[in-house]
Order: sequence, then C-alpha cells, then structure tokens
Amino acid sequence: MERQVQIVYEDGDLLVLNKPSGWVTTKERKGEKNQTVEEWLSLRMKGSLPRNGIVHRLDKGTSGLLLVAKNNECLEILRGLFKKRRVEKKYLAVLGGEASFDGVVEIPIGRTVFGKFGIKVGGKTSRTEFSLLKKYRKDGRIYSLVEVDLKTGRTHQIRVHFSYLGWPLLGDVLYGGEKIFIDRPFLHAYKMKFKHPRTKKDLMFELELPEELRGVLEDYEEV
Repeated sequence: MERQVQIVYEDGDLLVLNKPSGWVTTKERKGEKNQTVEEWLSLRMKGSLPRNGIVHRLDKGTSGLLLVAKNNECLEILRGLFKKRRVEKKYLAVLGGEASFDGVVEIPIGRTVFGKFGIKVGGKTSRTEFSLLKKYRKDGRIYSLVEVDLKTGRTHQIRVHFSYLGWPLLGDVLYGGEKIFIDRPFLHAYKMKFKHPRTKKDLMFELELPEELRGVLEDYEEV
C-alpha cells in the first residue's frame, strides 16, 4: 500500500504533517520524479506562499513531523522560531554500533560532493545532542536506539554526525550504514514542540515509529 502524507493537526494558521519516507519535502529541481509534500499541499491549499508554506525540511528517507504555515504572517513567525532555535525537534534513530555515552556533537558540516555532506573545516556550525534509550543485538552485533535532540538543522546533520562518531545509522548506506530490507535510514522525526504563532500557547506533538521501522526492530533482540 502506498504511503501517504497524514495530517496530525490543523487550525486556521498552520498544519502539522506526518511525512512518510520516500517523499521529498520540496520540489528543488525540474523533472523531480519523487512525490513531494509541496505538490501535495498545492492540491489542498489555495494561495501563493513560498513552497506552499513549508517551514522546514525532512530528508527524503526520513519520516515524521513537518510544520506548514497557512498564511504569510505565521510563516514569518515560524521561520523566526526555527532561526532562533525555539522549536524543539527530536528524532528516534538506530545506530550501527554500541553508543557508549549520552553526548553532544558540535562539529561543522559542509557539502563534500553533490548530494553528500560531511565534517568540513569552515562549514556551518552544527550541534546534535543525543541520549541512549535501548540496545539491541543481532548476529552478535550491538545496535543502539537513541533519542536525538537537533539543535541546528543542517542538511543530513544527524546522519553525518553519527557517521563521524563511527555509529552510522542503520540503513543509511550513503554514510556507511548497514543495509536493511527497507530502502531508508532508521530515522524518524517523532517529537516537536513550539509556541503557536498567534495564540502563543505551547503545542507539542509526538508520533510513534512507523510500521516499517517497528518491523525492522522485530528482527533484533533487546538487551
């Protein structure tokens, strides 16, 4: 069954979506053949907002929470919250290795070749915080489920930082991760918290792992 975008929350000012893996967030180039959230929004919303109101992005292979504004005023406010790092974004990831500590990675990231990023002197400041939740075993190897608190939003940031630590994400072949039976990294944007741009009330959303990622973990023994 084809995976579709789901609406998690909606009011007169904004949408919170659950983006499935395999969907591109925005249409960045002509001839884009993948399904995009931007095009999905164009069929649903009338207006002329940049990128149909999409406030931030998720990688094609990453599933989870995506924030969309429905008017210019809220778009500018929400962009400002992201810029000032006032939006809490947390992810669940499985690392190919035994994460031996909770920690912080604060190392600059830049483009290395087309479509790939890496640690780079002079790159953009990037900060990733993480904590260990569970450990799993399969075929004598240890894997780690971690919660990631993304403090900056660089392209491929989580994937690059954990690859640098020697614990590439399960399924993230591009950055040295172990191939699994689903063609995506084990990375899910599961929690988001921010102040509503109009009411100023705190909004918090949380998603469980999608079925395909839960299916991956069924083959692993919790330790």
